[in-house]
Amino acid sequence: MAIQKEPGQKGVNWSNIAVGGIMNMVTTLGQPLEVLKTQMAANRSQSMLQALQTVWSRGGVSGFYQGLIPWAWIEASTKGAVLLFTASEIETAATGFGVSPAAAGLLGGMGGGIAQAYATMGFCTCMKTAEITRHKQAAAGVAPPSTWAVFADIYRREGIRGINKGVNAVAVRQCTNWGSRMGFARLAESSIRQIKGKGENDKLTALEKITSSTIGGALATWNQPIEVVRVEMQSMAKSANRPEKPTILNTLSYVYKENGMKGLYRGVTPRIGLGIWQTVCMVSFADYVKAWVKGEEAR
Repeated sequence: MAIQKEPGQKGVNWSNIAVGGIMNMVTTLGQPLEVLKTQMAANRSQSMLQALQTVWSRGGVSGFYQGLIPWAWIEASTKGAVLLFTASEIETAATGFGVSPAAAGLLGGMGGGIAQAYATMGFCTCMKTAEITRHKQAAAGVAPPSTWAVFADIYRREGIRGINKGVNAVAVRQCTNWGSRMGFARLAESSIRQIKGKGENDKLTALEKITSSTIGGALATWNQPIEVVRVEMQSMAKSANRPEKPTILNTLSYVYKENGMKGLYRGVTPRIGLGIWQTVCMVSFADYVKAWVKGEEAR
């Protein structure tokens, strides 16, 4: 995500909508990590090996792609467009006011994360989690319903509010996710420039940009408790002690009482891998694609 205003750029850069949608579709290649992360966050007593075995038992390799079609594809194509467009515009505006690259990345990521959560992610994330966690019903001898049957049932019982269950937790997660990812990535880029003796207008190598995004993606997983709370709020699993009307705070309290601090960080290992992959795609690779698009447009 270019944080500096390109020479001659005027007005809104609408091409970022298409770039964001396309690049975020690429991030769905990390769906196995998403499934494993969700499995561990929803089943906090499982080790990673047990989580891997559970996911594999759902259909082998296909078990690691639960929720990919249609929900992850719908979510990726729409949230990527919203994220890249919003974040790029905020970053460009912020740097125009003299804000540092790291701070501009932080503001852009936070704004883009909030926008994508409320615009597109609520119902898709809810349905992906339902798709992954509903298979607990099979353990009780009940054949799990189809994904569309789950969607129709939730909508019939709880309406739009039910389909968007946990959207506030998603917004908090995405705000902190992308604010941290972009902020840390841009800070790492600035640090690499200082170490290498490069100026603000000097280009970083592909390896340097990927390294910056890797740092940003890994450090951004500090907010794993928010992710665990989001999964618990959207999970189809039932528990006697679980809050009847889950909110971020009472769900956080429930998870802590049930599993302690360790429970709030279940699934953080696969999420580190997922965060790195997503940040490399949506920051480093997206920078190159945006530059290529601008070059094509200039011709």
